[in-house]
Amino acid sequence: MKRLIVCLLAVAVLSAPQSKPTFTGTITDDECDRADHSRMRMGPTDAACVRACIRDHGASYVLYDGKEAYTLSDQQAPEKFAGQKVTVVGALDAKTKTIQVESITAAR
Repeated sequence: MKRLIVCLLAVAVLSAPQSKPTFTGTITDDECDRADHSRMRMGPTDAACVRACIRDHGASYVLYDGKEAYTLSDQQAPEKFAGQKVTVVGALDAKTKTIQVESITAAR
């Protein structure tokens, strides 16, 4: 009986949905990858600067978590979150520092 209970618990744990990696930080661009827009100041706000760097300088959207900047595989979804703190769900390729984006939501 004990073996049956242990087996059932093991199956339950192994079949439970695994939580996906999440990353919280600020959507910025790789020109201002530390979310410091004082050097470029391409607009009146951080969000405007990010969008201008993307549009005018061919920059890419990144997520800056306070220590590292990660390239985002999806370069369209971050536009509406430019300059904002967000939570990104997706897998990290540590070698390329790229997050394979599944979703982006405003951080709470």
